[in-house]
Amino acid sequence: MSDITIFHNPACGTSRNVLALIRNSGVEPRIVEYLKTPPGRAALTDLLAALAVPVRRVLRQKGTPYDELKLDDVKWTDDELIDFMVLHPILMNRPIVVTPLGTRLCRPSEVVLDILPSPQRGPFSKEDGESVIDEAGRRVHP
Repeated sequence: MSDITIFHNPACGTSRNVLALIRNSGVEPRIVEYLKTPPGRAALTDLLAALAVPVRRVLRQKGTPYDELKLDDVKWTDDELIDFMVLHPILMNRPIVVTPLGTRLCRPSEVVLDILPSPQRGPFSKEDGESVIDEAGRRVHP
């Protein structure tokens, strides 16, 4: 079993790019399609602690009930926001990747390169054609 886990939404281009970058390092990660099998409250709380970012940073607004629930209101505590994410997993921003080197919300997708234990094995371009990794497996900086 892989020591890399991706909380993945296959409908998300960024998530697909991150999964492809993980695979380009020679690893088949554990894939958690969090909309089909959402993490429970305890697992989500652990994930948020590992991310070490404010809970609000992990909330997704676009294509979610964020606005309808008025989650931009400062009255909501972190615990309440976590409860909303448990009830509505679509509120969880993605992709989140866990590796032995750390846990990150990988937006933009290149963030995953900072926590992959193995180097890239070859060239890689995002779905939109943007080159990320060159022929030698090195990161391309714009």
